[in-house]
This record gives sequence, structure tokens and C-alpha cells, in this order.
Amino acid sequence: MKIIKEILSWTAHILLAIVLGLSITVFVLQPTMVQGISMESTLHNNDRVLVNKLIHTLRLEPDYGDIVIIDKRIDRPRTIADDIMDSLRYNAISYHFNKDMEEIFWIKRVIGKAGDRLEFKNGKVYRDGVPLDEPYVKEPMLYTSDEVIVVPEGHIFVMGDNRNNSFDSRMVGPIPVDHVIGKYIFKF
Repeated sequence: MKIIKEILSWTAHILLAIVLGLSITVFVLQPTMVQGISMESTLHNNDRVLVNKLIHTLRLEPDYGDIVIIDKRIDRPRTIADDIMDSLRYNAISYHFNKDMEEIFWIKRVIGKAGDRLEFKNGKVYRDGVPLDEPYVKEPMLYTSDEVIVVPEGHIFVMGDNRNNSFDSRMVGPIPVDHVIGKYIFKF
């Protein structure tokens, strides 16, 4: 009888530790890995980074210049099931075991927020008519457009720091704020 109580006690403690660990990964902090070159020279392919997920959990809006992790599947709503399953499927450990995994997360920089008018000319990004000072950009941007983009309510506009090699909001449009999964803290 004493052995059964001891086994049950250990089982309960182990299960509690697993639940707490998963809760932290899903809702608070998660290590992940950068895939691709779109954020060079700030972040490089295979850099390991720590992501603060409280911005998503608490439904906070990122600020200008923040490096955020977004779910690129903007054509569908994001659910709590996505938060749980994606945290288990896409993390720094899983990338080592499945190199051919479809990448659903992008890491990009916030350039525009709701109501901003964005223009792309002379190798620069203009927000509300003012050119942005972007010392983090890898090289002058070759992209230009006559279109003025107004970021809709509840959305952000993101771009990679490697502007000439980044698939971002210029191609897919503004990103719903609820698709911001987390905010980059540091690389390790």
C-alpha cells in the first residue's frame, strides 16, 4: 500500500511538472530557431532565439521596431488549439528532428501599425510621409511602389531586415495582431 501511494505521488508530481512546462511554452516563453535569411544582419539562419509569448497571451500590440514572430497563415483565424499544437510542433528541439517541416512562422520587424500610411520609394520606407531611420537594414532596399498602404485596424505591417530577400507584408499584406505569436527577446 505504501509503495502504491509513493508511485501515485511521483506520478502526480511528474504530471504537474509536464503541465507547468507545457503551459510556460504555450503561453509565456518558447525557444525557437530562425529559418532563412530575411532578418540578416540582425538574425541569421539557424540562430536560436527566445520568444516572449505574453504579447500574444495578453493580446498586446507590438511596438514599432519590435521583432515579432507571426503565424503566416493569415487567411484563417487562429485558435487556442493552434497555440498548443504549434508550440509542440514548432520549437528549437523539433527543428533538429524534422528539417523538412513546413514553416508557418515568420520572424519580422514591425514597421507599421493601424492607421499608418506606408510608402516605399528611394530605397526607403516612409511612414506618414517621414522616412524611417533603420540602421538595422542589411542593405538599401531595391523595392519601390507607387501604392500607398494604409494599415487597417487590428493589423500590423512587418518586413524583414534583409529587405531584398524577405517575403513579408509587402507580398501578403498587413498581418492580424492576433497572428503575432510572440516577441523576440534574445538569441542564445
